[in-house]
Amino acid sequence: MSTQARSVHKNSVTSYIFAVFFLLLGWEILARILNSPALPEPLPALIQFIRIFPQGLWEHFLVSTYRVVLSLFLGIAFAVPLGLYIGREEKVDRFLAPHVYLLYPIPKIALLPVIFIIFKIGDTSKIFLITLIIFFQILVTTRDAAKKVPPASIISVLSLGASRWEIYRNVIIPACLPEIFTAVRISLGTAISVLFFAESFATIKGLGYFIFETWSRISYTEMFAGILALSLLGFFLFLLIDFLQRLLCPWLYV
Repeated sequence: MSTQARSVHKNSVTSYIFAVFFLLLGWEILARILNSPALPEPLPALIQFIRIFPQGLWEHFLVSTYRVVLSLFLGIAFAVPLGLYIGREEKVDRFLAPHVYLLYPIPKIALLPVIFIIFKIGDTSKIFLITLIIFFQILVTTRDAAKKVPPASIISVLSLGASRWEIYRNVIIPACLPEIFTAVRISLGTAISVLFFAESFATIKGLGYFIFETWSRISYTEMFAGILALSLLGFFLFLLIDFLQRLLCPWLYV
């Protein structure tokens, strides 16, 4: 690792430490102002998290991680190729764009009862719902990014005798990757929100179930331990996406 890279890494770690400190400080102040058992102070919640994570919370964490990661993978796998194709094929775009515009605003979460009936109450229904919602978010962003690729960039590669696949691989995909990663970040937040909602119904595994179950028992420190676990899940996945962007888009960090 170069000196510059080490310096950037050190600054990043320091920034996260300060961010955690200020968030905990804000939590502490708010808890003292409200003085409500529904909002415990951070220290009891952190102690409870450390205590119950190895006793079973880890299993809920892994189940939720599996559901979110698989949903993100499926959403990206379906939405990115289709978005790139629609964005570069004008006739296809004219045909499909109205369908996307009509379907995108529909609140997919309202389809949860129908999805439960079709796919039952296991993992499939939850993964399908999350995938369906983030699919449109990634699709629209990818399609718009593909449409914005400068024609001059494509013409210059065509003049060298590049095939259609080579144009996509060497011009269109690299040009769209930063916006695709932005869409994935936004979709991650959506996926975790939908996961929390979906896991509160007809299931006995997952962080959403754990949070609702502890809330029903009025065990607020345990409930916040589950909320912390859900937050850590999102944080780790966010770091993973950031790492993948640095790996696949190195020109953004030069």
